[in-house]
Amino acid sequence: MKPFPYKRIVVVGATSSGKSTLAKGIAGKLGLDFIELDELHWEPNWREAPLEVFRERVRLATRSNVWVAAGNYHVVRDLVWPQAQAVIWLDYPFPIVFWRLLKRTVYRSVTKEKLFAGNVESFGTHLKLWSEDSLFHWLFKTYWRRKRETPLLLARPEHSHLALIHFHYPCEAEAWMNELPAHPGGDLKRPQ
Repeated sequence: MKPFPYKRIVVVGATSSGKSTLAKGIAGKLGLDFIELDELHWEPNWREAPLEVFRERVRLATRSNVWVAAGNYHVVRDLVWPQAQAVIWLDYPFPIVFWRLLKRTVYRSVTKEKLFAGNVESFGTHLKLWSEDSLFHWLFKTYWRRKRETPLLLARPEHSHLALIHFHYPCEAEAWMNELPAHPGGDLKRPQ
C-alpha cells in the first residue's frame, strides 16, 4: 500500500463535527503529532488564553514537521495553514452536527469529563442559547458561516498549496480512515 503523502494536516469543520476525534485517529495511525488547538487556547475556568500566549503555543506545537491539527481558530490560521500540506474539511449536514453536539454535551455534563486545562462542561450553560458561552449558540452562529467561508479560504492564492480532503458525511471519513495505511514508525523526522 502506498504511504500517505501528507505529514502536516489541518482538520476543520463545525463545532462537534468530530475534528479532534478524526485528527487524533490520523495522528495515531500515521505516527504524527496531535495538536488540539482548543487545548492550547483554553485556560482554567474557560478563560481564553491571551492572544500572544495562544499564538506562541501554536508556534511551538507546529515546530515539528509531522503533525495533524484540529481546529478552526482564524487567529492562528496564518501560523498553521502555510505549513500544512492538506486540509480535511468535515462538512456535515446540520442535523448530524447538532445531534453529535447534544450527545457529547449531555455525556460530558453527566460524567464531568475534564477537558482543556481541567475545565468541565455544564449542560445548563449550554442550554442558555442566547449566551455566548453556549456551544449550541456557537453552532448556530458559525455553522452556515463556515460553509460559506471555507471554500473561499481554500480558493485564496496563499492556500493553493493545500490538498483538500472533503467529507460530507461521517461514514465517508470513517471509511477513509479505515483505508489509511498504518505508519510503520521510526522514519519521520522531528526537530530536536
